[in-house]
Amino acid sequence: MAARRSKRGGPPGATTQAQKPPPAPIITLTTDFGSRDPFIGIMKGVMLGIAPAARLVDLTHAVPAHNVVAGAHLLASAVPWFPTGTIHVAVVDPGVGTRRRALVIETADAYFVGPDNGLLSLAAPARSVRRIIDVSRSPHRLQPVSRTFHGRDVFAPIAAALASGVTPERLGHVLGSMRRLRTARVRRRGGSLFGEVLWVDGFGNLVTNVTRADLVAAGFRGRGLSTTIGRHVAPFRPSYAGVPEGHPLALVNSSHRLEIAVNCGSAADQLGAGPGSRVRVEMARA
Repeated sequence: MAARRSKRGGPPGATTQAQKPPPAPIITLTTDFGSRDPFIGIMKGVMLGIAPAARLVDLTHAVPAHNVVAGAHLLASAVPWFPTGTIHVAVVDPGVGTRRRALVIETADAYFVGPDNGLLSLAAPARSVRRIIDVSRSPHRLQPVSRTFHGRDVFAPIAAALASGVTPERLGHVLGSMRRLRTARVRRRGGSLFGEVLWVDGFGNLVTNVTRADLVAAGFRGRGLSTTIGRHVAPFRPSYAGVPEGHPLALVNSSHRLEIAVNCGSAADQLGAGPGSRVRVEMARA
Protein backbone atom coordinates (compact mmCIF):
# COMPACT_ATOMS: atom_id res chain seq x y z
CA MET A 1 0.00 0.00 0.00
CA ALA A 2 1.17 3.52 -0.67
CA ALA A 3 3.04 5.14 2.18
CA ARG A 4 0.90 7.22 4.48
CA ARG A 5 2.03 10.07 6.64
CA SER A 6 1.79 9.32 10.35
CA LYS A 7 -0.41 11.39 12.63
CA ARG A 8 1.38 14.10 14.51
CA GLY A 9 1.91 13.58 18.22
CA GLY A 10 3.90 15.22 20.99
CA PRO A 11 5.37 18.70 21.05
CA PRO A 12 6.55 20.32 17.82
CA GLY A 13 9.93 19.00 16.75
CA ALA A 14 9.86 16.02 19.13
CA THR A 15 11.07 12.74 17.65
CA THR A 16 11.59 9.25 18.97
CA GLN A 17 12.90 6.07 17.44
CA ALA A 18 9.32 4.83 17.07
CA GLN A 19 8.04 8.01 15.45
CA LYS A 20 10.10 10.04 13.02
CA PRO A 21 8.84 13.02 11.03
CA PRO A 22 7.64 11.95 7.58
CA PRO A 23 9.69 13.09 4.60
CA ALA A 24 8.38 16.04 2.61
CA PRO A 25 5.89 14.70 0.05
CA ILE A 26 6.95 14.56 -3.60
CA ILE A 27 4.63 15.82 -6.33
CA THR A 28 5.62 15.34 -9.96
CA LEU A 29 4.23 17.30 -12.90
CA THR A 30 3.74 16.07 -16.47
CA THR A 31 1.98 18.36 -18.96
CA ASP A 32 1.83 19.54 -22.55
CA PHE A 33 1.99 23.18 -21.44
CA GLY A 34 5.50 23.94 -22.67
CA SER A 35 7.61 26.63 -21.00
CA ARG A 36 6.42 29.79 -22.74
CA ASP A 37 3.34 30.49 -20.64
CA PRO A 38 3.03 30.77 -16.84
CA PHE A 39 0.68 27.79 -16.45
CA ILE A 40 3.22 25.51 -14.76
CA GLY A 41 4.36 28.20 -12.35
CA ILE A 42 0.75 28.99 -11.45
CA MET A 43 0.07 25.32 -10.65
CA LYS A 44 3.17 25.23 -8.47
CA GLY A 45 2.06 28.38 -6.67
CA VAL A 46 -1.32 26.82 -5.88
CA MET A 47 0.28 23.63 -4.57
CA LEU A 48 2.86 25.40 -2.44
CA GLY A 49 0.16 27.62 -0.96
CA ILE A 50 -1.65 24.50 0.28
CA ALA A 51 1.31 22.18 0.92
CA PRO A 52 4.38 24.39 1.47
CA ALA A 53 6.58 21.43 2.43
CA ALA A 54 5.95 19.59 -0.84
CA ARG A 55 8.87 18.90 -3.17
CA LEU A 56 7.83 19.61 -6.76
CA VAL A 57 9.52 17.69 -9.56
CA ASP A 58 9.02 18.50 -13.25
CA LEU A 59 8.94 15.29 -15.28
CA THR A 60 8.25 17.01 -18.59
CA HIS A 61 6.16 19.83 -19.97
CA ALA A 62 7.04 18.98 -23.56
CA VAL A 63 4.44 16.30 -24.21
CA PRO A 64 3.23 16.98 -27.78
CA ALA A 65 0.14 19.19 -27.51
CA HIS A 66 -3.06 17.18 -26.94
CA ASN A 67 -1.18 13.86 -27.37
CA VAL A 68 -2.65 11.77 -24.56
CA VAL A 69 -0.94 8.59 -25.77
CA ALA A 70 2.54 10.13 -25.68
CA GLY A 71 1.85 11.66 -22.28
CA ALA A 72 0.69 8.33 -20.90
CA HIS A 73 3.83 6.55 -22.07
CA LEU A 74 6.17 9.28 -20.81
CA LEU A 75 4.52 9.27 -17.39
CA ALA A 76 4.62 5.48 -17.16
CA SER A 77 8.32 5.43 -18.05
CA ALA A 78 9.20 7.74 -15.14
CA VAL A 79 6.98 6.47 -12.33
CA PRO A 80 9.08 3.41 -11.34
CA TRP A 81 12.02 5.65 -10.42
CA PHE A 82 10.19 7.52 -7.65
CA PRO A 83 9.76 6.61 -3.98
CA THR A 84 6.62 4.92 -2.72
CA GLY A 85 3.90 7.44 -1.95
CA THR A 86 4.85 9.94 -4.66
CA ILE A 87 1.94 11.97 -6.06
CA HIS A 88 2.01 12.23 -9.85
CA VAL A 89 0.01 15.03 -11.49
CA ALA A 90 -0.50 14.74 -15.24
CA VAL A 91 -2.35 17.23 -17.43
CA VAL A 92 -2.71 16.51 -21.13
CA ASP A 93 -6.34 17.39 -21.33
CA PRO A 94 -7.97 18.28 -24.66
CA GLY A 95 -11.35 17.60 -23.01
CA VAL A 96 -10.92 20.25 -20.32
CA GLY A 97 -14.21 21.97 -19.49
CA THR A 98 -16.34 19.06 -20.71
CA ARG A 99 -18.05 16.34 -18.69
CA ARG A 100 -14.93 14.16 -18.56
CA ARG A 101 -14.14 13.23 -14.99
CA ALA A 102 -11.20 14.29 -12.83
CA LEU A 103 -9.55 11.44 -10.95
CA VAL A 104 -7.33 10.49 -8.06
CA ILE A 105 -5.99 6.96 -8.42
CA GLU A 106 -4.37 5.18 -5.50
CA THR A 107 -2.11 2.27 -6.41
CA ALA A 108 0.15 0.03 -4.38
CA ASP A 109 3.01 2.49 -4.78
CA ALA A 110 1.77 5.94 -5.75
CA TYR A 111 -1.06 8.40 -6.27
CA PHE A 112 -2.09 9.81 -9.64
CA VAL A 113 -4.09 12.98 -10.26
CA GLY A 114 -5.41 13.97 -13.67
CA PRO A 115 -8.20 13.72 -16.25
CA ASP A 116 -10.09 10.52 -16.98
CA ASN A 117 -8.99 10.31 -20.61
CA GLY A 118 -6.55 7.40 -20.45
CA LEU A 119 -3.57 9.57 -19.54
CA LEU A 120 -3.07 7.84 -16.19
CA SER A 121 -3.92 4.31 -17.28
CA LEU A 122 -0.48 3.06 -18.34
CA ALA A 123 1.17 4.27 -15.15
CA ALA A 124 -1.65 2.76 -13.08
CA PRO A 125 -2.32 -0.73 -14.49
CA ALA A 126 -5.52 -2.38 -13.27
CA ARG A 127 -3.67 -4.99 -11.21
CA SER A 128 -2.08 -2.30 -9.01
CA VAL A 129 -5.09 0.00 -8.51
CA ARG A 130 -6.44 0.19 -4.97
CA ARG A 131 -9.00 2.96 -5.39
CA ILE A 132 -10.28 5.29 -8.08
CA ILE A 133 -11.80 8.52 -6.78
CA ASP A 134 -13.90 10.94 -8.82
CA VAL A 135 -12.83 14.41 -7.69
CA SER A 136 -14.76 16.33 -10.35
CA ARG A 137 -16.83 18.03 -7.64
CA SER A 138 -14.38 17.84 -4.78
CA PRO A 139 -14.71 20.51 -2.08
CA HIS A 140 -10.93 20.92 -2.34
CA ARG A 141 -11.15 22.53 -5.81
CA LEU A 142 -10.46 26.22 -6.19
CA GLN A 143 -13.55 28.31 -6.85
CA PRO A 144 -14.71 29.39 -9.31
CA VAL A 145 -13.48 26.52 -11.49
CA SER A 146 -12.29 27.71 -14.88
CA ARG A 147 -13.48 25.76 -17.92
CA THR A 148 -10.02 26.04 -19.49
CA PHE A 149 -7.51 25.54 -16.65
CA HIS A 150 -8.32 22.53 -14.49
CA GLY A 151 -4.60 22.16 -13.86
CA ARG A 152 -4.84 25.19 -11.58
CA ASP A 153 -8.35 24.82 -10.19
CA VAL A 154 -8.75 21.05 -9.83
CA PHE A 155 -5.60 18.97 -10.18
CA ALA A 156 -3.12 21.22 -8.35
CA PRO A 157 -5.23 21.75 -5.21
CA ILE A 158 -6.27 18.08 -5.12
CA ALA A 159 -2.64 16.95 -5.30
CA ALA A 160 -1.68 19.43 -2.61
CA ALA A 161 -4.51 18.20 -0.39
CA LEU A 162 -3.15 14.66 -0.72
CA ALA A 163 0.32 15.94 0.13
CA SER A 164 -1.12 17.63 3.21
CA GLY A 165 -2.53 14.35 4.50
CA VAL A 166 -6.11 14.43 3.21
CA THR A 167 -7.12 10.83 2.50
CA PRO A 168 -8.42 9.97 -0.98
CA GLU A 169 -11.96 9.13 0.18
CA ARG A 170 -12.33 12.66 1.55
CA LEU A 171 -11.59 14.14 -1.86
CA GLY A 172 -14.54 12.67 -3.76
CA HIS A 173 -16.44 9.44 -4.32
CA VAL A 174 -15.21 5.99 -5.28
CA LEU A 175 -15.57 4.75 -8.86
CA GLY A 176 -15.51 1.21 -10.17
CA SER A 177 -13.48 1.92 -13.30
CA MET A 178 -11.52 4.46 -15.29
CA ARG A 179 -10.94 5.08 -18.96
CA ARG A 180 -8.02 3.08 -20.36
CA LEU A 181 -6.04 3.66 -23.52
CA ARG A 182 -6.30 1.29 -26.40
CA THR A 183 -2.68 1.13 -27.41
CA ALA A 184 -1.38 -0.28 -30.66
CA ARG A 185 -0.37 -3.91 -30.30
CA VAL A 186 2.92 -5.35 -31.46
CA ARG A 187 2.21 -8.10 -33.97
CA ARG A 188 4.36 -11.02 -34.97
CA ARG A 189 4.28 -12.60 -38.41
CA GLY A 190 6.87 -15.14 -39.41
CA GLY A 191 10.29 -13.92 -38.37
CA SER A 192 9.23 -10.28 -38.02
CA LEU A 193 7.67 -8.01 -35.45
CA PHE A 194 5.44 -5.12 -36.53
CA GLY A 195 4.98 -2.05 -34.36
CA GLU A 196 4.78 1.71 -34.63
CA VAL A 197 6.33 4.92 -33.41
CA LEU A 198 4.70 6.26 -30.25
CA TRP A 199 6.48 9.59 -29.88
CA VAL A 200 9.53 11.60 -30.86
CA ASP A 201 11.85 12.69 -28.07
CA GLY A 202 13.77 15.95 -27.86
CA PHE A 203 16.68 14.54 -29.89
CA GLY A 204 14.45 13.41 -32.74
CA ASN A 205 14.66 9.76 -31.71
CA LEU A 206 11.68 7.61 -32.68
CA VAL A 207 10.41 5.69 -29.65
CA THR A 208 8.29 2.66 -30.57
CA ASN A 209 5.81 0.36 -28.88
CA VAL A 210 8.16 -2.61 -29.34
CA THR A 211 9.71 -3.53 -25.99
CA ARG A 212 12.70 -5.58 -24.96
CA ALA A 213 10.23 -8.21 -23.73
CA ASP A 214 8.67 -8.37 -27.23
CA LEU A 215 12.08 -8.98 -28.77
CA VAL A 216 12.98 -11.69 -26.29
CA ALA A 217 9.59 -13.40 -26.67
CA ALA A 218 10.08 -13.47 -30.44
CA GLY A 219 13.42 -15.22 -30.06
CA PHE A 220 15.84 -12.33 -30.52
CA ARG A 221 19.19 -13.18 -28.99
CA GLY A 222 21.34 -10.27 -30.18
CA ARG A 223 22.12 -11.23 -33.76
CA GLY A 224 20.85 -10.16 -37.14
CA LEU A 225 18.31 -7.61 -35.99
CA SER A 226 17.42 -4.73 -38.29
CA THR A 227 14.56 -2.28 -38.26
CA THR A 228 12.76 -0.98 -41.32
CA ILE A 229 10.78 2.25 -41.24
CA GLY A 230 9.45 3.45 -44.57
CA ARG A 231 12.24 2.79 -47.05
CA HIS A 232 14.98 3.12 -44.47
CA VAL A 233 16.78 0.25 -42.75
CA ALA A 234 18.42 0.79 -39.36
CA PRO A 235 20.80 -1.88 -38.04
CA PHE A 236 20.60 -2.84 -34.39
CA ARG A 237 23.42 -1.49 -32.24
CA PRO A 238 23.98 -1.36 -28.46
CA SER A 239 24.60 2.42 -28.42
CA TYR A 240 24.27 5.54 -30.58
CA ALA A 241 27.97 5.53 -31.43
CA GLY A 242 27.66 2.10 -33.02
CA VAL A 243 27.28 3.71 -36.46
CA PRO A 244 29.04 6.69 -38.08
CA GLU A 245 27.62 10.15 -37.46
CA GLY A 246 24.57 10.84 -39.58
CA HIS A 247 23.68 7.15 -39.96
CA PRO A 248 20.51 5.53 -38.58
CA LEU A 249 20.44 2.74 -36.03
CA ALA A 250 18.04 0.92 -33.75
CA LEU A 251 18.62 0.15 -30.09
CA VAL A 252 16.79 -0.67 -26.88
CA ASN A 253 16.67 2.53 -24.85
CA SER A 254 16.78 3.13 -21.10
CA SER A 255 13.01 2.56 -20.86
CA HIS A 256 13.40 -0.86 -22.51
CA ARG A 257 11.76 0.25 -25.75
CA LEU A 258 13.02 -0.14 -29.29
CA GLU A 259 14.17 3.25 -30.49
CA ILE A 260 15.26 4.36 -33.94
CA ALA A 261 17.89 7.08 -33.90
CA VAL A 262 20.48 8.84 -36.03
CA ASN A 263 23.92 9.23 -34.49
CA CYS A 264 24.31 12.96 -33.77
CA GLY A 265 21.18 13.70 -35.78
CA SER A 266 17.38 13.58 -35.81
CA ALA A 267 15.78 10.35 -36.99
CA ALA A 268 12.42 12.11 -37.26
CA ASP A 269 13.81 14.67 -39.70
CA GLN A 270 16.20 12.44 -41.61
CA LEU A 271 13.82 9.50 -42.00
CA GLY A 272 10.66 11.56 -42.35
CA ALA A 273 8.88 9.60 -39.62
CA GLY A 274 6.83 10.37 -36.54
CA PRO A 275 4.05 9.07 -34.29
CA GLY A 276 2.09 6.36 -36.07
CA SER A 277 4.86 5.48 -38.53
CA ARG A 278 5.01 1.72 -39.05
CA VAL A 279 8.07 -0.21 -37.97
CA ARG A 280 9.17 -3.69 -38.99
CA VAL A 281 11.76 -5.58 -36.97
CA GLU A 282 13.41 -8.58 -38.57
CA MET A 283 15.63 -10.97 -36.72
CA ALA A 284 17.49 -14.23 -37.09
CA ARG A 285 17.17 -16.79 -34.35
CA ALA A 286 20.25 -17.85 -32.48
